[in-house]
Amino acid sequence: MNVTHRWLSIFEGCVLVALGIHILNSAGLLISGTAGIGMILRQLTDLSFGQLFFLLNTPFYILAWRTLGRTFTINTFISISLLSALSELMRHFVSIDMNPILSGTLGGLLVGFGLIILFRHNASLGGLNILSVYLERRYGIHASKTTLLADLLVFAVAIVALKAESIGYSLLAFAFLSSVVGRYHRPPKWAKAQEIKPA
Repeated sequence: MNVTHRWLSIFEGCVLVALGIHILNSAGLLISGTAGIGMILRQLTDLSFGQLFFLLNTPFYILAWRTLGRTFTINTFISISLLSALSELMRHFVSIDMNPILSGTLGGLLVGFGLIILFRHNASLGGLNILSVYLERRYGIHASKTTLLADLLVFAVAIVALKAESIGYSLLAFAFLSSVVGRYHRPPKWAKAQEIKPA
């Protein structure tokens, strides 16, 4: 694959995810996985989402390096750094005031399609994305199943931390994200039940 094409695709995927998360953050809504945890902590700490997202993913680089290889880890590190930077830029320069139903729908779709682009170009956004890619390559478990589990875990934490109204609208984002990944993500043939050896 052409290097320029790959990195343009990774950049485009990060832009879609960053915009989707910014829309959700602006409406006080959540998304799944490590991003969802960062969005919850953003409301409980003085740190921004970009800062929290970068910090939360740090431990997962070890798993990625040892099980998924150097190229995947480097691509993922760059993707996470890029998403964190884009999130900071949007926080300062992009103002969005949108109906929460539309926010949940559009935010979930944008994050879902952005993740698909990253998965197809040997990258992820860390955290549970790394776990989903590992399980897919090692055991052939579709990424949508891991994403659904992540949705449930974040939802359980959100019940304690957020208002019922925000949780309800966030379920729209959860549903659209899982739907998009489940229908459009196609793991490559070599990713199915591939034996992964420690580095």
